[in-house]
Amino acid sequence: MQESQFNQNFFQFLTDSPTPFHAVAVMASKLDDAGFLHLCETQAWNLEPGKAYYVIRDNGALAAFTLAAGDYQEQGFRLLGAHTDSPSLQVKPMAGKTTHSYFQLGVEVYGGPLLATWFDRDLSLAGRVVCRNADNQLATLLIDFQRPLAVIPSLAIHLDREANNGRAINKQKDLLPIFFQTDDDGPLNFSSILVEQINRQYPGKMAAAILGFDLFFHDCQPPSFLGMNNEFIACGRLDNLLSCFTGVTAMIDTRTADTANGNGLLICSNHEEVGSRTASGARGTFLQSVLERITPDPVARQRALRQSFFISMDNAHGVHPNFSDKSDPEHLPLLNHGPVIKTNANQNYATTSVSAALYKTLATEAGVTTQDFVMRSDLACGSTIGPHCAAALGIPTVDIGAPTLAMHSIREITGSRDPFLLHRTISHYLSREKLPRSEG
Repeated sequence: MQESQFNQNFFQFLTDSPTPFHAVAVMASKLDDAGFLHLCETQAWNLEPGKAYYVIRDNGALAAFTLAAGDYQEQGFRLLGAHTDSPSLQVKPMAGKTTHSYFQLGVEVYGGPLLATWFDRDLSLAGRVVCRNADNQLATLLIDFQRPLAVIPSLAIHLDREANNGRAINKQKDLLPIFFQTDDDGPLNFSSILVEQINRQYPGKMAAAILGFDLFFHDCQPPSFLGMNNEFIACGRLDNLLSCFTGVTAMIDTRTADTANGNGLLICSNHEEVGSRTASGARGTFLQSVLERITPDPVARQRALRQSFFISMDNAHGVHPNFSDKSDPEHLPLLNHGPVIKTNANQNYATTSVSAALYKTLATEAGVTTQDFVMRSDLACGSTIGPHCAAALGIPTVDIGAPTLAMHSIREITGSRDPFLLHRTISHYLSREKLPRSEG
Protein backbone atom coordinates (compact mmCIF):
# COMPACT_ATOMS: atom_id res chain seq x y z
CA MET A 1 0.00 0.00 0.00
CA GLN A 2 1.27 3.47 -0.89
CA GLU A 3 1.43 6.29 1.65
CA SER A 4 -1.25 8.35 -0.12
CA GLN A 5 -3.73 5.47 -0.07
CA PHE A 6 -2.84 4.71 3.54
CA ASN A 7 -3.60 8.30 4.59
CA GLN A 8 -6.83 8.34 2.61
CA ASN A 9 -7.98 5.24 4.46
CA PHE A 10 -6.79 6.76 7.74
CA PHE A 11 -8.87 9.91 7.16
CA GLN A 12 -11.96 7.81 6.57
CA PHE A 13 -11.30 5.83 9.75
CA LEU A 14 -11.01 9.04 11.77
CA THR A 15 -14.25 10.38 10.29
CA ASP A 16 -16.11 7.14 11.03
CA SER A 17 -14.78 6.85 14.61
CA PRO A 18 -16.10 9.71 16.77
CA THR A 19 -16.11 7.49 19.90
CA PRO A 20 -14.29 4.34 21.09
CA PHE A 21 -17.42 2.32 20.34
CA HIS A 22 -17.47 3.47 16.73
CA ALA A 23 -13.72 2.88 16.36
CA VAL A 24 -14.13 -0.73 17.50
CA ALA A 25 -17.10 -1.23 15.17
CA VAL A 26 -15.11 0.09 12.20
CA MET A 27 -12.08 -2.08 13.04
CA ALA A 28 -14.35 -5.11 13.39
CA SER A 29 -15.83 -4.44 9.95
CA LYS A 30 -12.34 -4.24 8.44
CA LEU A 31 -11.35 -7.50 10.13
CA ASP A 32 -14.53 -9.18 8.88
CA ASP A 33 -13.70 -8.14 5.32
CA ALA A 34 -10.18 -9.54 5.72
CA GLY A 35 -11.45 -12.95 6.80
CA PHE A 36 -10.89 -12.69 10.56
CA LEU A 37 -13.44 -14.76 12.47
CA HIS A 38 -15.54 -13.07 15.17
CA LEU A 39 -15.39 -14.77 18.56
CA CYS A 40 -17.64 -14.13 21.58
CA GLU A 41 -16.41 -14.37 25.16
CA THR A 42 -19.64 -16.12 26.17
CA GLN A 43 -19.03 -19.01 23.77
CA ALA A 44 -16.50 -21.82 23.51
CA TRP A 45 -13.55 -21.14 21.21
CA ASN A 46 -12.42 -23.79 18.74
CA LEU A 47 -9.21 -22.24 17.48
CA GLU A 48 -7.31 -23.63 14.50
CA PRO A 49 -3.66 -23.13 13.47
CA GLY A 50 -3.18 -20.60 10.70
CA LYS A 51 -6.54 -18.89 11.27
CA ALA A 52 -7.25 -15.28 12.31
CA TYR A 53 -9.76 -14.13 14.91
CA TYR A 54 -11.02 -11.11 16.84
CA VAL A 55 -13.09 -10.53 19.97
CA ILE A 56 -14.78 -7.42 21.42
CA ARG A 57 -15.39 -6.51 25.05
CA ASP A 58 -17.94 -3.93 26.21
CA ASN A 59 -18.17 -2.39 22.71
CA GLY A 60 -15.05 -0.30 23.37
CA ALA A 61 -12.11 -2.74 23.36
CA LEU A 62 -10.96 -5.18 20.70
CA ALA A 63 -8.36 -7.94 20.46
CA ALA A 64 -7.38 -9.35 17.05
CA PHE A 65 -4.97 -12.24 16.63
CA THR A 66 -3.48 -14.52 14.00
CA LEU A 67 -2.26 -18.00 14.90
CA ALA A 68 0.86 -19.58 13.50
CA ALA A 69 0.60 -22.69 11.40
CA GLY A 70 1.45 -25.92 13.18
CA ASP A 71 1.73 -25.98 16.96
CA TYR A 72 1.01 -22.32 17.69
CA GLN A 73 0.91 -22.94 21.45
CA GLU A 74 4.66 -23.55 21.41
CA GLN A 75 5.37 -20.14 19.88
CA GLY A 76 5.61 -16.70 21.39
CA PHE A 77 3.39 -13.70 20.66
CA ARG A 78 4.14 -10.57 18.65
CA LEU A 79 1.99 -8.24 20.71
CA LEU A 80 0.77 -4.77 19.78
CA GLY A 81 -1.17 -2.43 22.04
CA ALA A 82 -3.09 0.83 21.65
CA HIS A 83 -6.15 2.50 23.16
CA THR A 84 -9.44 3.52 21.60
CA ASP A 85 -10.46 6.46 23.81
CA SER A 86 -9.54 10.15 23.62
CA PRO A 87 -10.14 13.12 25.95
CA SER A 88 -13.62 14.51 25.47
CA LEU A 89 -16.77 15.90 27.04
CA GLN A 90 -19.20 13.18 28.15
CA VAL A 91 -22.92 13.85 28.60
CA LYS A 92 -24.24 13.42 32.15
CA PRO A 93 -27.13 10.98 32.79
CA MET A 94 -29.64 13.70 33.70
CA ALA A 95 -28.43 15.98 31.00
CA GLY A 96 -30.82 18.63 29.79
CA LYS A 97 -31.74 22.01 31.18
CA THR A 98 -33.10 25.23 29.71
CA THR A 99 -31.46 28.58 30.53
CA HIS A 100 -32.81 31.81 28.98
CA SER A 101 -34.44 29.78 26.16
CA TYR A 102 -31.23 27.82 25.44
CA PHE A 103 -31.42 24.05 25.92
CA GLN A 104 -28.05 22.89 27.25
CA LEU A 105 -26.54 19.53 28.14
CA GLY A 106 -24.54 18.95 31.29
CA VAL A 107 -21.16 17.34 30.65
CA GLU A 108 -18.32 15.76 32.58
CA VAL A 109 -14.73 16.15 31.46
CA TYR A 110 -13.45 12.77 30.23
CA GLY A 111 -9.69 12.47 30.61
CA GLY A 112 -7.44 15.51 30.32
CA PRO A 113 -8.44 17.60 27.30
CA LEU A 114 -7.13 21.06 26.54
CA LEU A 115 -10.42 22.67 27.51
CA ALA A 116 -9.85 26.05 25.85
CA THR A 117 -9.85 24.37 22.44
CA TRP A 118 -13.46 23.21 22.90
CA PHE A 119 -14.93 26.70 22.76
CA ASP A 120 -16.49 28.03 19.54
CA ARG A 121 -16.26 24.69 17.72
CA ASP A 122 -18.98 22.98 15.71
CA LEU A 123 -19.79 20.00 17.94
CA SER A 124 -21.74 16.86 17.20
CA LEU A 125 -22.84 14.04 19.46
CA ALA A 126 -22.15 10.30 19.22
CA GLY A 127 -21.87 7.23 21.40
CA ARG A 128 -23.63 4.17 22.75
CA VAL A 129 -27.30 4.01 23.79
CA VAL A 130 -29.06 1.20 25.64
CA CYS A 131 -32.76 1.16 24.87
CA ARG A 132 -35.86 -0.98 25.19
CA ASN A 133 -37.43 -1.79 21.86
CA ALA A 134 -41.06 -2.35 20.91
CA ASP A 135 -40.74 -6.04 21.85
CA ASN A 136 -39.62 -5.10 25.37
CA GLN A 137 -36.08 -6.34 24.64
CA LEU A 138 -32.87 -4.51 25.52
CA ALA A 139 -30.72 -3.30 22.63
CA THR A 140 -27.34 -1.56 22.62
CA LEU A 141 -26.98 0.71 19.60
CA LEU A 142 -24.38 3.18 18.33
CA ILE A 143 -25.60 6.58 17.27
CA ASP A 144 -23.91 9.48 15.53
CA PHE A 145 -25.78 12.66 14.62
CA GLN A 146 -23.09 13.36 11.98
CA ARG A 147 -23.73 17.09 11.79
CA PRO A 148 -23.04 20.22 13.84
CA LEU A 149 -25.48 20.29 16.74
CA ALA A 150 -23.97 22.24 19.60
CA VAL A 151 -21.50 24.93 20.56
CA ILE A 152 -19.81 26.24 23.70
CA PRO A 153 -19.61 29.99 23.00
CA SER A 154 -16.76 32.00 24.45
CA LEU A 155 -17.57 35.00 26.59
CA ALA A 156 -17.04 38.18 24.55
CA ILE A 157 -13.84 40.12 25.25
CA HIS A 158 -15.98 43.16 26.14
CA LEU A 159 -17.41 41.24 29.09
CA ASP A 160 -14.07 39.82 30.23
CA ARG A 161 -11.26 42.25 29.52
CA GLU A 162 -8.71 39.98 31.18
CA ALA A 163 -9.54 36.95 29.03
CA ASN A 164 -6.27 37.16 27.08
CA ASN A 165 -4.24 37.36 30.28
CA GLY A 166 -5.31 33.93 31.43
CA ARG A 167 -8.70 32.75 32.57
CA ALA A 168 -9.56 29.66 34.59
CA ILE A 169 -12.25 27.41 33.11
CA ASN A 170 -14.88 26.17 35.56
CA LYS A 171 -15.70 22.61 34.49
CA GLN A 172 -19.16 22.67 36.06
CA LYS A 173 -20.36 26.06 34.83
CA ASP A 174 -18.42 27.10 31.72
CA LEU A 175 -18.57 23.98 29.54
CA LEU A 176 -22.31 23.43 29.00
CA PRO A 177 -22.90 23.23 25.22
CA ILE A 178 -25.92 24.98 23.73
CA PHE A 179 -27.94 22.27 21.99
CA PHE A 180 -30.84 24.30 20.63
CA GLN A 181 -33.17 27.20 21.40
CA THR A 182 -36.75 26.70 22.52
CA ASP A 183 -39.82 28.76 23.35
CA ASP A 184 -41.13 26.01 25.60
CA ASP A 185 -40.77 26.98 29.26
CA GLY A 186 -41.56 23.45 30.47
CA PRO A 187 -39.07 20.63 31.01
CA LEU A 188 -37.66 19.08 27.84
CA ASN A 189 -36.93 15.36 27.53
CA PHE A 190 -33.48 14.61 26.12
CA SER A 191 -34.39 10.91 25.89
CA SER A 192 -37.03 11.69 23.28
CA ILE A 193 -34.34 13.25 21.10
CA LEU A 194 -32.30 10.05 21.37
CA VAL A 195 -35.33 7.91 20.51
CA GLU A 196 -35.88 9.99 17.38
CA GLN A 197 -32.23 9.61 16.37
CA ILE A 198 -32.31 5.82 16.90
CA ASN A 199 -35.46 5.54 14.81
CA ARG A 200 -33.75 7.52 12.05
CA GLN A 201 -30.61 5.37 12.08
CA TYR A 202 -32.34 2.06 12.78
CA PRO A 203 -35.82 2.32 11.26
CA GLY A 204 -36.56 -1.36 11.83
CA LYS A 205 -35.70 -1.38 15.54
CA MET A 206 -38.04 1.36 16.83
CA ALA A 207 -36.74 2.28 20.29
CA ALA A 208 -39.48 2.62 22.91
CA ALA A 209 -37.47 3.96 25.85
CA ILE A 210 -33.90 5.00 26.66
CA LEU A 211 -32.42 3.21 29.67
CA GLY A 212 -28.84 4.51 29.56
CA PHE A 213 -26.18 6.03 27.34
CA ASP A 214 -22.47 6.83 26.97
CA LEU A 215 -22.47 9.91 24.75
CA PHE A 216 -19.59 12.20 23.82
CA PHE A 217 -19.34 15.51 22.04
CA HIS A 218 -16.81 15.67 19.22
CA ASP A 219 -15.55 18.20 16.71
CA CYS A 220 -17.28 18.07 13.32
CA GLN A 221 -14.34 19.38 11.31
CA PRO A 222 -12.99 16.54 9.16
CA PRO A 223 -9.31 15.52 9.04
CA SER A 224 -7.17 17.59 6.70
CA PHE A 225 -3.65 18.10 5.43
CA LEU A 226 -1.82 21.26 6.50
CA GLY A 227 1.35 22.97 5.30
CA MET A 228 2.49 24.22 1.92
CA ASN A 229 3.57 20.68 1.00
CA ASN A 230 0.85 18.84 2.94
CA GLU A 231 3.43 17.99 5.60
CA PHE A 232 0.95 17.73 8.44
CA ILE A 233 -2.31 16.03 9.38
CA ALA A 234 -4.79 17.80 11.65
CA CYS A 235 -7.72 16.05 13.31
CA GLY A 236 -9.26 15.22 16.64
CA ARG A 237 -8.56 11.89 18.35
CA LEU A 238 -5.18 11.27 16.71
CA ASP A 239 -4.25 10.20 20.23
CA ASN A 240 -4.77 7.31 19.94
CA LEU A 241 -6.77 6.35 16.87
CA LEU A 242 -3.60 6.76 14.83
CA SER A 243 -2.12 3.76 16.64
CA CYS A 244 -5.36 1.75 16.45
CA PHE A 245 -5.59 2.24 12.70
CA THR A 246 -1.91 1.50 12.16
CA GLY A 247 -2.13 -1.67 14.23
CA VAL A 248 -5.27 -3.11 12.65
CA THR A 249 -4.07 -2.22 9.14
CA ALA A 250 -0.74 -3.97 9.73
CA MET A 251 -2.53 -7.04 11.08
CA ILE A 252 -4.75 -7.15 7.99
CA ASP A 253 -2.04 -6.33 5.44
CA THR A 254 0.40 -8.97 6.65
CA ARG A 255 -2.41 -11.52 6.87
CA THR A 256 -3.70 -10.71 3.37
CA ALA A 257 -0.19 -10.80 1.88
CA ASP A 258 0.52 -14.07 3.70
CA THR A 259 3.63 -12.54 5.26
CA ALA A 260 2.60 -12.82 8.92
CA ASN A 261 4.89 -15.04 10.98
CA GLY A 262 4.21 -16.60 14.37
CA ASN A 263 1.34 -15.54 16.62
CA GLY A 264 0.35 -11.88 16.19
CA LEU A 265 -1.98 -10.12 18.62
CA LEU A 266 -3.32 -6.57 18.67
CA ILE A 267 -5.07 -5.30 21.81
CA CYS A 268 -6.95 -1.99 21.60
CA SER A 269 -8.05 -1.16 25.14
CA ASN A 270 -10.54 1.44 26.29
CA HIS A 271 -10.31 3.99 29.14
CA GLU A 272 -6.55 4.65 28.99
CA GLU A 273 -7.21 8.37 29.34
CA VAL A 274 -8.90 7.80 32.72
CA GLY A 275 -6.53 5.26 34.25
CA SER A 276 -7.40 1.93 32.55
CA ARG A 277 -9.05 0.51 35.70
CA THR A 278 -12.10 -0.97 33.94
CA ALA A 279 -13.28 -4.25 32.48
CA SER A 280 -12.22 -3.10 29.01
CA GLY A 281 -9.14 -1.18 30.16
CA ALA A 282 -5.50 -2.29 30.18
CA ARG A 283 -5.63 -2.91 33.94
CA GLY A 284 -8.57 -5.26 33.43
CA THR A 285 -8.51 -8.92 32.48
CA PHE A 286 -9.19 -8.67 28.74
CA LEU A 287 -5.69 -9.32 27.37
CA GLN A 288 -4.86 -12.05 29.88
CA SER A 289 -8.22 -13.71 29.26
CA VAL A 290 -7.59 -13.84 25.51
CA LEU A 291 -4.10 -15.27 26.01
CA GLU A 292 -5.44 -17.91 28.42
CA ARG A 293 -8.01 -19.03 25.87
CA ILE A 294 -5.43 -19.17 23.07
CA THR A 295 -3.08 -21.26 25.22
CA PRO A 296 -5.10 -22.86 28.04
CA ASP A 297 -2.21 -24.81 29.58
CA PRO A 298 -0.55 -22.42 32.10
CA VAL A 299 2.95 -23.85 31.66
CA ALA A 300 2.77 -23.73 27.87
CA ARG A 301 1.41 -20.18 28.08
CA GLN A 302 4.26 -19.02 30.31
CA ARG A 303 6.78 -20.62 27.98
CA ALA A 304 5.17 -18.78 25.05
CA LEU A 305 5.17 -15.47 26.90
CA ARG A 306 8.87 -15.81 27.65
CA GLN A 307 9.39 -15.79 23.87
CA SER A 308 7.15 -12.75 23.33
CA PHE A 309 7.58 -9.02 22.80
CA PHE A 310 5.09 -6.17 23.33
CA ILE A 311 5.03 -2.90 21.36
CA SER A 312 2.83 -0.34 23.11
CA MET A 313 1.80 2.35 20.61
CA ASP A 314 0.68 5.75 21.87
CA ASN A 315 1.40 9.18 20.43
CA ALA A 316 4.53 11.02 21.60
CA HIS A 317 5.21 14.71 22.19
CA GLY A 318 6.96 16.42 19.31
CA VAL A 319 9.06 19.50 20.10
CA HIS A 320 6.93 22.65 19.79
CA PRO A 321 8.82 25.41 17.91
CA ASN A 322 7.25 28.14 20.08
CA PHE A 323 7.87 26.29 23.35
CA SER A 324 11.04 24.29 22.80
CA ASP A 325 12.07 25.09 26.38
CA LYS A 326 9.31 22.68 27.48
CA SER A 327 11.27 19.78 25.96
CA ASP A 328 14.46 18.17 27.15
CA PRO A 329 17.17 19.88 25.05
CA GLU A 330 18.76 16.58 24.00
CA HIS A 331 15.47 14.89 23.12
CA LEU A 332 13.55 16.90 20.53
CA PRO A 333 11.35 14.64 18.37
CA LEU A 334 10.31 16.11 15.03
CA LEU A 335 7.22 15.36 12.99
CA ASN A 336 7.90 13.25 9.88
CA HIS A 337 11.23 11.99 11.23
CA GLY A 338 10.22 8.54 12.38
CA PRO A 339 8.52 6.88 15.39
CA VAL A 340 9.52 8.01 18.87
CA ILE A 341 10.82 5.64 21.56
CA LYS A 342 9.62 6.88 24.96
CA THR A 343 11.55 6.24 28.17
CA ASN A 344 11.06 7.27 31.79
CA ALA A 345 13.27 6.51 34.79
CA ASN A 346 10.19 5.98 36.99
CA GLN A 347 8.72 3.46 34.52
CA ASN A 348 5.71 5.50 33.44
CA TYR A 349 6.83 4.12 30.10
CA ALA A 350 7.75 0.44 29.94
CA THR A 351 10.79 0.91 27.68
CA THR A 352 14.10 -0.58 28.82
CA SER A 353 17.48 -0.51 27.11
CA VAL A 354 16.83 -4.06 25.88
CA SER A 355 13.32 -3.42 24.52
CA ALA A 356 14.48 -0.15 22.89
CA ALA A 357 17.33 -1.99 21.18
CA LEU A 358 14.95 -4.65 19.89
CA TYR A 359 12.62 -2.03 18.45
CA LYS A 360 15.48 -0.06 16.88
CA THR A 361 16.63 -3.27 15.20
CA LEU A 362 13.16 -3.82 13.74
CA ALA A 363 12.89 -0.19 12.55
CA THR A 364 16.34 -0.23 10.95
CA GLU A 365 15.50 -3.41 9.06
CA ALA A 366 12.29 -1.71 7.85
CA GLY A 367 14.28 1.31 6.64
CA VAL A 368 12.75 3.64 9.23
CA THR A 369 14.69 5.94 11.56
CA THR A 370 13.68 6.30 15.20
CA GLN A 371 13.74 9.18 17.67
CA ASP A 372 14.02 9.27 21.46
CA PHE A 373 11.91 11.10 24.01
CA VAL A 374 12.21 11.70 27.72
CA MET A 375 10.32 14.35 29.66
CA ARG A 376 12.15 17.28 31.19
CA SER A 377 13.29 16.24 34.65
CA ASP A 378 11.29 19.07 36.24
CA LEU A 379 8.00 18.15 34.52
CA ALA A 380 5.65 15.26 35.26
CA CYS A 381 5.47 12.47 32.71
CA GLY A 382 2.31 10.91 31.32
CA SER A 383 1.87 7.16 30.92
CA THR A 384 0.47 4.53 28.55
CA ILE A 385 -0.93 1.01 28.63
CA GLY A 386 2.65 -0.28 28.30
CA PRO A 387 3.56 -0.50 32.01
CA HIS A 388 0.23 -2.15 32.89
CA CYS A 389 0.67 -4.86 30.25
CA ALA A 390 4.36 -5.36 31.01
CA ALA A 391 3.61 -5.84 34.71
CA ALA A 392 0.74 -8.25 34.05
CA LEU A 393 2.55 -10.39 31.46
CA GLY A 394 6.19 -10.06 32.49
CA ILE A 395 7.51 -9.66 28.95
CA PRO A 396 9.85 -7.10 27.32
CA THR A 397 7.82 -4.02 26.35
CA VAL A 398 8.68 -0.87 24.45
CA ASP A 399 6.60 2.33 24.39
CA ILE A 400 6.65 4.07 21.01
CA GLY A 401 4.44 6.46 19.09
CA ALA A 402 4.07 8.98 16.30
CA PRO A 403 5.29 12.49 17.25
CA THR A 404 2.40 14.89 17.81
CA LEU A 405 1.77 18.58 18.47
CA ALA A 406 -1.19 19.95 20.46
CA MET A 407 -1.77 16.60 22.18
CA HIS A 408 -5.19 16.44 23.88
CA SER A 409 -6.43 19.44 21.93
CA ILE A 410 -9.77 19.07 20.19
CA ARG A 411 -7.62 19.11 17.03
CA GLU A 412 -4.18 17.51 17.18
CA ILE A 413 -1.37 17.58 14.62
CA THR A 414 0.99 14.89 13.38
CA GLY A 415 3.21 14.55 10.33
CA SER A 416 1.64 13.28 7.13
CA ARG A 417 4.40 10.65 6.88
CA ASP A 418 4.25 9.53 10.51
CA PRO A 419 1.33 7.06 10.38
CA PHE A 420 2.82 5.23 7.40
CA LEU A 421 6.33 5.15 8.92
CA LEU A 422 4.85 3.54 12.02
CA HIS A 423 2.92 1.09 9.81
CA ARG A 424 6.14 0.03 8.07
CA THR A 425 7.87 -0.88 11.32
CA ILE A 426 4.83 -2.72 12.69
CA SER A 427 4.29 -4.66 9.47
CA HIS A 428 7.93 -5.74 9.49
CA TYR A 429 7.58 -6.79 13.11
CA LEU A 430 4.63 -9.04 12.26
CA SER A 431 6.37 -10.43 9.17
CA ARG A 432 9.90 -11.06 10.46
CA GLU A 433 10.75 -14.77 10.46
CA LYS A 434 12.05 -14.63 14.03
CA LEU A 435 12.09 -11.89 16.62
CA PRO A 436 15.50 -10.38 17.40
CA ARG A 437 16.97 -11.49 20.71
CA SER A 438 19.36 -9.94 23.19
CA GLU A 439 22.03 -12.28 24.49
CA GLY A 440 22.59 -12.39 28.23
